Amino acid sequence: MKALRSHEPGGPDTLVIDEIETPQPEPGEVVIAVRACGINFPDTLIIQDLYQYKPPRPFSPGIELSGVIETVGEGVTRWQPGDKVLALPSWGGLCEKIAVDQDRVYALPEGVDFDTAAGLLLAYGTTLHSLKDRAQLQPGECLLVLGAAGGTGLSAIEIGKAMGARVVAAVSTEQKAAVAREAGADEVVLYGRPPFDRDQSRALVKAFKDACGPDGAQVIYDAVGGDYAEPAIRAIGWQGRYLVIGFTAGIPQMPLNLTLLKSCDIRGVFFGAVLDRDPAHIASLIEELFAMLKAGKIAPRISEALPLERGGEAIALLADRKAIGKVVVRVGDCA
Repeated sequence: MKALRSHEPGGPDTLVIDEIETPQPEPGEVVIAVRACGINFPDTLIIQDLYQYKPPRPFSPGIELSGVIETVGEGVTRWQPGDKVLALPSWGGLCEKIAVDQDRVYALPEGVDFDTAAGLLLAYGTTLHSLKDRAQLQPGECLLVLGAAGGTGLSAIEIGKAMGARVVAAVSTEQKAAVAREAGADEVVLYGRPPFDRDQSRALVKAFKDACGPDGAQVIYDAVGGDYAEPAIRAIGWQGRYLVIGFTAGIPQMPLNLTLLKSCDIRGVFFGAVLDRDPAHIASLIEELFAMLKAGKIAPRISEALPLERGGEAIALLADRKAIGKVVVRVGDCA
C-alpha cells in the first residue's frame, strides 16, 4: 500500500510516497481503509521533530481521518468490517490503511461525507473542550478569536456562537474577514504581519479593545501566539480566561504582570493529552459535536482537497498560513 512518510526531520518537501506492507490489527485494534485525512498545524511540526510526540521514523503524519473499517483485531466487539468511521490516531493518517486502537474510533454520522468527517474531530473537538471545559464560556460573554479564518479559528466562531457568546474574529486579510463573517462573527479585526514595533502593537491593542467593548474580552482563543499574544491579553476583561491553543506565529513571551492587573487566567489546552487521559469524556464531547453538526450549528469548511501524492503541498498550506478553513487529503474514494 502507499503511504506518505517522513524519513528525516524537515519541511513538507521532505515527505515521500513509499510502498509499505498493509498493517494487521493487534488485539483491540481495527484496520481502517482511509478515505480522507484532515491536515492540521501539528502536522507541520511533527515532521520537523518540533511537536510533543516524536514517532520513530519513517512515519506518516496525519492526526485525524475518516474511512471504512476493513479488519478487526482480537477482542474488538464495537466495530465490524464495513463500518464507516472517524479516527484520531496520534499520527499515521496519510496512508491507504492504518491500524488504530478501537477507543480512538467513532461512528461516522449518517449523511456526513468523508471529507467533512476528516475535518471535524481535531479542530472542533479542541474548540469544544477549550470553550466548555477550560474556559467555561457563558452566554453573553465576549470571545476574541485569533487566527479566526483557519480551521480551528472557524470552529471557535461557530461553537462560540452556539454557546451564546458575542464573537470578535481577528484575521489578517479582507478575504479571511469575509469568511469569518460568514461563519457568524459579530465583529472583525484586521491585523498585519509581525514583527510589530511598539506603535503597531499599541494600535492592535486599541483595535481589540474597540471591538470587544468597554468590558474587554472575557475569553480569548489564541491559536496564533507570537506578537499577537500580548496585544490580545491587554484587551482581556476582569477575570478573563486566555486559552493557549497553539503557536502558528511563534511562542510568545507573556508579561505576567497583566494577569495580576486583570486578575485573569492563562489556561493551556492540550486536546490530545485529554484523549489519552480521559477517552470517555472526549467521546462525550464528540457526541455533542455530532449533535451540533446535525442541527446545523457547525459546518466544517473544506477549502482544499488534494490527493495523497500532493499531501506535502497540503501541509505546506498550513505551514505558510495560506489555508482558509480545513485542508484534507483524499486517500481513497470519498464518494
